[in-house]
Amino acid sequence: MSHDHEHDHDHAGDDGHGDGHHHPGHHHHAAPLGPKVRGHGIARRRILAAGAALPVALIGGRASAQRFVGAVGARAAAFAATLDANQRRSAVYPFDGQTRFDWHYVPRSRPGLPFKAMNARQREAAQALLRTVLSDEGYQRIESIRLILENILRGDSSSSFRDPDNYALALFGAPDAFPWGFRFEGHHLSLNFTFPAPDKASATPAFWGANPAEVRRGQNQGFRLLGAQTDAAFALLRSLDAAQRGEAVIGDRSLGDIVAGPGRGDELRQPRGVAYARLADAQRNQVIAVIEGMMGVLNAELRALQDKRLREAGLDALRFAWAGAMESGRPYYFRLHGPITLVEFDNTQDDANHIHSLWRDLASDWGDDALGAHYQSGHRP
Repeated sequence: MSHDHEHDHDHAGDDGHGDGHHHPGHHHHAAPLGPKVRGHGIARRRILAAGAALPVALIGGRASAQRFVGAVGARAAAFAATLDANQRRSAVYPFDGQTRFDWHYVPRSRPGLPFKAMNARQREAAQALLRTVLSDEGYQRIESIRLILENILRGDSSSSFRDPDNYALALFGAPDAFPWGFRFEGHHLSLNFTFPAPDKASATPAFWGANPAEVRRGQNQGFRLLGAQTDAAFALLRSLDAAQRGEAVIGDRSLGDIVAGPGRGDELRQPRGVAYARLADAQRNQVIAVIEGMMGVLNAELRALQDKRLREAGLDALRFAWAGAMESGRPYYFRLHGPITLVEFDNTQDDANHIHSLWRDLASDWGDDALGAHYQSGHRP
């Protein structure tokens, strides 16, 4: 099994905290998992007619946002209250420090308190916090990543970093004072949530990985964690006419990995590909399905805040780009890129059965737009 871009790393927090732990075919996205895992792909939600905005959640405005942010803060404070002094040194960091931006998806030691270092009460508090920001589907996706990757389905237990309990929760700042945030992270997962103000929330950067992208043996054969999004992208690609495809295809080889990964937030500046405004109704629906795969994992209130941002920026400026093979089973890469939205998918490693996916808000990763000129250097982590 190759891990071309995934090496085991050691880490010490930049705030002086050393943590010390430190495909598409006609397969199902949601094959029932075995007794240890109940997984499913993201359920296909209502797909919209052309030109429509993303679904508007039936949720109030600012007051609803405030209630949501308050509920998240209460859950985070409840988790923090369970920590002893040593655990706090691993789990709690200054909001203004650099550790908040030290995100990654490779197997490594990382800031935060991992599940394996939590007692039952602490793990329950951490899970309650995650369920406050995620939909049921989102929480189940985390469980699937933790439980069906190398160490269970591939039997790879050679590295302590590939451990279903080596997923860590880190708090940044204090949940009773704004701004604050938290990250939940481990191999093939990095979820960053920031709360700049009582009615503001950011849910990016968000990385989701799937290895294997399609389980090809055992009791979970056919399970595809990110299958709905990849099927939507292939359906869009196949539907493009010659002119559209000429705009969309930016290379005949996969790019090898996502581009705007950790420390490379500024790598993609000018959107390339075919514009959403040039697509027919059914094609636009496939774009929405890809976006749904990222936003659909969020709690309804948080999802509504992200929908609002995308509607305000406008879908017409989004561009769809593709590189690599145009059939499944061989390496490919695609992305959606607009003024504020970037969604990347790469399936190159392990004979094109290993997906890396990323969602970034190019104006508001880590709540940047609400926090002001936070990146004085102009560099995005």
